[in-house]
Amino acid sequence: MNETFFRKIAIIIILAILAVLSFFLLKPLLLSIIFGIILAFIFTPVYNWLYKKIKSKNLSAIIICILLLTLIVLPIWFLIPIAVQESIKLYTASQKIDYSSLIERFLPAFKVSEQFSAEIGSALHSFVTKLTNSLMNSLSNLIFNFPTLVLRFIVVIFVFFFVLRDKEEFILYIKEIFPFSKEIEKKFFASTKQITSSILYGQILIGAIQGLVLGVGLFIFKSPNPLLLTLFSVIVGILPIVGPAIVWVPLSLYFFISGNNLPAIGIIAFGLISLFSDNLLKPIFVSRRTEIHPGIVLIGMIGGLFLFGVLGLIIGPLILAYLIIMLEFYKGKKSSILIGNHKD
Repeated sequence: MNETFFRKIAIIIILAILAVLSFFLLKPLLLSIIFGIILAFIFTPVYNWLYKKIKSKNLSAIIICILLLTLIVLPIWFLIPIAVQESIKLYTASQKIDYSSLIERFLPAFKVSEQFSAEIGSALHSFVTKLTNSLMNSLSNLIFNFPTLVLRFIVVIFVFFFVLRDKEEFILYIKEIFPFSKEIEKKFFASTKQITSSILYGQILIGAIQGLVLGVGLFIFKSPNPLLLTLFSVIVGILPIVGPAIVWVPLSLYFFISGNNLPAIGIIAFGLISLFSDNLLKPIFVSRRTEIHPGIVLIGMIGGLFLFGVLGLIIGPLILAYLIIMLEFYKGKKSSILIGNHKD
C-alpha cells in the first residue's frame, strides 16, 4: 500500500513539474496558440461546408489556411505604408495646433483667462503628443519586431490548421479528461459553444463589420486620416455600448462646421448603415437566448486589453463567460441576470 501511495505521489510530482515546465515553454506562444484556436472556431462553418464538397480534411484545411493568409497578408501589405504615412501626418499636424487659441475660441462664454487657457492648452498638447508618440512607437515596434511577428504568425497558422482539421479528436480528448459527469459534460460543451459563438460572431465579427462599413464611407468621402479612423471604428465597434457612432457623429459635425455638407451627409448615411447592420446581422449569427450581457462583455474586454493587449478584447469576455457557466453548473441553475434573457 505504501509503495502504491508513494508511486502515485511520485507521478503527481512529475506531472506537476512537467506541467510547470510546459507552461513556461509555451508562455511566449500562448496568445498565438489561443488566437489560432479562436480563428479555427470562427472558420469552422466554412471548413465544414467545404469538407462536405471535397471530402478531404487536409485539402479543406489547406484551402481555408490559404484563404486566411489572403485575408490577413494582403491588407497588411497594402495598408501598413498608408498607416505609417497617416500617422506621420497626424503627428505633424498635432504639433502645429495652438490649443490655447482653441480653448478661447470654443469656450468664449466662460471668459477664461490667458493663463488658464495656456495651462490647459499645455496639458492638452502634452496629452496629444504622448498619444501620437505612442501610436508612432507602436508602428515602429511592428516594423522592428517583424521577424518575431512572423514566427508568431507561423504558430497561429500551424495551430489553426490542426485544430480545424482535427477538432473532433481534440474535443474528444478534452471530454475524456473532463472531471464531471456525462450530463454536465454535455451541458457544459453546449453552453460554451453557444456563448463563444455569441461573443465571437455577435460581438467581435459584427462589431468589426460595423467599423468596416463606416470605413468605406470614410474613404469615399475623403475623411482626414481614413485608415486610422477606420481601425479606430473597428475597435469601438467591437466594444459593446460604445460603437462606431463615437467616430461618425463628431466627424459629420466637423464637416458641417467646415461647410462640407455632402461629405457630412455621406458620413451620416454610412454611420446609420453601420448602426442598423447590427440589428440585421446579429439574428443571423446569434440566437437571442445565448446573448451575454453587454456589461459583462465590456468589463471582460477592458480587463483583457490591460492583461493581454489587443487580443484581450476577445479573450477577456470569453474568460468571464466560462467562469459564469462554471458557476451556473456549481449552483445548479442558470443566471438570467448575467447571461440571456436580459432586456435591452
